[in-house]
Amino acid sequence: QVQLVESGGGSVETGESLRVSCAASESILSFSMMGWYRQAAGEQRYLVATIDRAGSKYLPDSVKGRFTISSDSSQNTVNLEMSKLKPEDTAVYYCNGIYNGRPVWGRGTQVTVSS
Repeated sequence: QVQLVESGGGSVETGESLRVSCAASESILSFSMMGWYRQAAGEQRYLVATIDRAGSKYLPDSVKGRFTISSDSSQNTVNLEMSKLKPEDTAVYYCNGIYNGRPVWGRGTQVTVSS
């Protein structure tokens, strides 16, 4: 069963940077799309960034210019580099991938930004 495992969350202060990583149990080239979502306490899950097999990326305006998504097929990882973090970025960050047409989710990693 394909698995995604996140790592790298933690607590930082406003304006600092943090990187979260997602390790896949299968080649990330097997996924048609991979990305990151986040869910703050009491809220729904929102898209943060996606990257497809061709390397095309999408980030919503809320994080564009501050967050960067990248993938490393040699390590089977997808990374999210976050800079200029704000308290409103506090959430559990989930890795997501589309594998054989089905979504696969990691368990999430907590990111907390204090003011």
